[in-house]
Amino acid sequence: MTWSTRELAELAGTSLRAVRHYHEVGLLPVPERHSNGYKQYGVSHLVRLLRVKRLVDLGFSLSQIAALGDDDHHPAEALRALDAELAATIERLQRARMELGLILRHHAPADLPADIAPAAGAAGMSEADRSMVLVMSRVMGPEQASAYAEMLHSVPTDPTDGEFDSLPVDADEATRQNLAERLVPYIRRIREDHPAAMALDVDAPRGARFVAETAAAALQELYNPAQRDVIRRVGALLADS
Repeated sequence: MTWSTRELAELAGTSLRAVRHYHEVGLLPVPERHSNGYKQYGVSHLVRLLRVKRLVDLGFSLSQIAALGDDDHHPAEALRALDAELAATIERLQRARMELGLILRHHAPADLPADIAPAAGAAGMSEADRSMVLVMSRVMGPEQASAYAEMLHSVPTDPTDGEFDSLPVDADEATRQNLAERLVPYIRRIREDHPAAMALDVDAPRGARFVAETAAAALQELYNPAQRDVIRRVGALLADS
């Protein structure tokens, strides 16, 4: 008894495209053809196709199946390796679901790191601030990143009501100085309440200099000249006090 390609695919519960692909990659032998040019598949082809499909359903890649060959008594080592891969995938997916749940519950930005996104202060971040956090999260050490997330969970209300975020590039000197002076108590309180979050190089994998250079580059690109001047003025005022 023989079957056409379509009949074989239906018997195996797969698609014509899959059967043809298995031919292309050498997992399924190409059968002889009838005099009319159509392929004729036999029981051996069905058995091989079912075995390939079963391994695919279990999670084996096509290259792994090819390496196993035609032996249906597959090495325990290959099965254990696949089991470990699947366990890692399940763990990653469970972690992703947990993070998505936190984001949905807290209406937090999805682009922020998992330990920062649910923080109360994260939801109100400007695009520039979120970008800054994303950049710095790649150079912070785990201890400092944890301290920064803790800071965002209890950050006080900004007394300037977001004026810094909307500060135009052509803001005059008086406006910038006034904004800096009103920000100083706010920044001082944050620094006093969360000293660990301010120590950007506390456990940085690539060292303090790399953190400082990265922060400077990010500030230069993400904030306009007036905002950078306000940051400089705040720093000077804090140093003087």
